Amino acid sequence: MNLPTVISSPNNSWLKGLRRLVTASTDYRKQGQFWVEGDHLVLAALRRGKRPCIGIFSESFWHLAPVEYAQAAIKTIVLSDALYDTISALESPARLGFVFDLPAVTPLQPRAPTVILDRVQDAGNVGAILRSASAFGFQQVIAIKGTAALWSQKVLRAGMGAHWGLQLMEGATLETLTSLTVPIVMTSSHRGKYLHHMLQNKELPMPCAWAIGNEGQGVGRELAALATLHVRIAQPGGEESLNVATAAAICLHASATAQLS
Repeated sequence: MNLPTVISSPNNSWLKGLRRLVTASTDYRKQGQFWVEGDHLVLAALRRGKRPCIGIFSESFWHLAPVEYAQAAIKTIVLSDALYDTISALESPARLGFVFDLPAVTPLQPRAPTVILDRVQDAGNVGAILRSASAFGFQQVIAIKGTAALWSQKVLRAGMGAHWGLQLMEGATLETLTSLTVPIVMTSSHRGKYLHHMLQNKELPMPCAWAIGNEGQGVGRELAALATLHVRIAQPGGEESLNVATAAAICLHASATAQLS
């Protein structure tokens, strides 16, 4: 095992760059790397065979760190507990974090089960949708410009490790979607058949691409025009609308169920 590098100065230039990576939601795009903190997210990455380039530990935790964490990264850095606190994004610092290289950009998969995020702006919603996508067998997520940054800290934490099992594409345009050969399906409060009826009648296509729209405005008009199907979710309780992440989970689960039946 390589000996760790110890950093004790708060003015260290590398440490300043790490702070920007942690605190700025889109700085990962400039640096080509992103920060993951806490044993749950780190363990999820390691189980997927993702190797971090740098491991950062607080001094108190370093001596107690399990071998799989201590030897996970190519390079290891140890900070004093007080210094680690200055870079942590958590209210209660986890005492370990890792820097990963951003995955290489890969071509869109035309026939992959896909989720399209159309300007979904809340990071918690985006992370929750990624988690549902991974759980229900969707392989690809395409984020239209205006969607919350997929590798930001809030989205990573809400995703709970889902990032590692998905192909993610940011900054997409409507032109990007023309490469898809699977039908695009979107929800609507006033158009289309009810989702449960489609499921019962085996009319729900799979694979498909679910279009998930902005929290307030829904799916944009131009993207809606590309949809093959419009689907409604029954709401017998009478609420006007559902949270976008909740609606996405219902739709993606229905598709997974259709595939199993």
